[in-house]
Amino acid sequence: MTRITSVAIGRRDYPLVGEFKFFKSGARPTLIVRLTDTDGRHGYGQAVPVETWTYETVESVESTLARYLARVVLGAEPADLADVHARMERAIRPSFSVGQPLAKAAIDLACHDLWGRQAGKPVSELLGGARTRSVSLSWTINTTRLDEAEQLLEAGRALGHDSFNIKLGHPQTPQHDLDLVRMVTRFAPGGFHWCDANTSYDIDTALAQAPRLADLGVRALESPLPPNRIRDYQRLTRQGALAILMDEGIVSPVEAAEFAALGMMNGIAMKVARCGGLWPAARIIEGMRRDGQLLFASGLTDPELSLAASVHLFAWAGLEVPAALNGPQYLAERGTSDAGFRARADRVAVPTAPGLGIIPDPAALQTLTTVANA
Repeated sequence: MTRITSVAIGRRDYPLVGEFKFFKSGARPTLIVRLTDTDGRHGYGQAVPVETWTYETVESVESTLARYLARVVLGAEPADLADVHARMERAIRPSFSVGQPLAKAAIDLACHDLWGRQAGKPVSELLGGARTRSVSLSWTINTTRLDEAEQLLEAGRALGHDSFNIKLGHPQTPQHDLDLVRMVTRFAPGGFHWCDANTSYDIDTALAQAPRLADLGVRALESPLPPNRIRDYQRLTRQGALAILMDEGIVSPVEAAEFAALGMMNGIAMKVARCGGLWPAARIIEGMRRDGQLLFASGLTDPELSLAASVHLFAWAGLEVPAALNGPQYLAERGTSDAGFRARADRVAVPTAPGLGIIPDPAALQTLTTVANA
């Protein structure tokens, strides 16, 4: 197996085509990573920071990649993901959990892409084989106004969606949240609907809201509380009114196993980027299966490379519920410049070409600058 001989990085911002509360400008910033091996093959990865959502900024990801991670992966075999992650963990040490997971995810994705190109296999096959040929998508309802919610629902239906994920919490009131959910479930009574409070509830609000949301037909409540509220999560899970999902707190297999053992959750809304890439994400999912945890899928408004990684992972995992991957909803060109990888109606097909299986954005490739050479 050939080894990594150079690392290049560049920035690509994707225009937004709607309002999503975590973005304060008109674009979704990303960092692109290109790894080159001794045979001259390239593999591409992508970091998707949003400071209001993930704590990592585009500037911190860029400096972490350029100054710390790029040099330590030189000489590594892209297929040896345990070694690659060990190298990155030595360069940027964990605190309570993984340090700089979004930056590390970009290297992880590029390794999978390069490994797949070397082996002539798509990433889903490297993981163990896709159980589905496509992944179904939900449609995000994120608004503080009910009249706008109606428009969002109609827009989703026009594209073939009948399942919705609903953003709750600040700056909305609990009553507004219930009115919003009621509107969604009446609009699409046969759909699969779940809610995400993005850690903005306190325990009293969450305990009051969970049974009301369940009565309205919601299937799960994601991240109602900050992830360090361990006893509060235990209380909410013991209440049993609704399946409780963790998201923000799950950034490695260790937390996933510990939080499950502590009775803090019924499942995880998995984000590839948040836990450092595909290698840790696959290990988390394997542990969830052993622990009888529910698997939901989510993302960080991912464009093409990051989105493709998620699709490969969830196809391998045999995801049974619609995925809240909203890059195709909020980004121009449905999140990708590769027309062959564009979402169709409420589904996105699993790429079958080697690696991540998509053609990288030409505009992104023009920004790449080599930051480390063997």
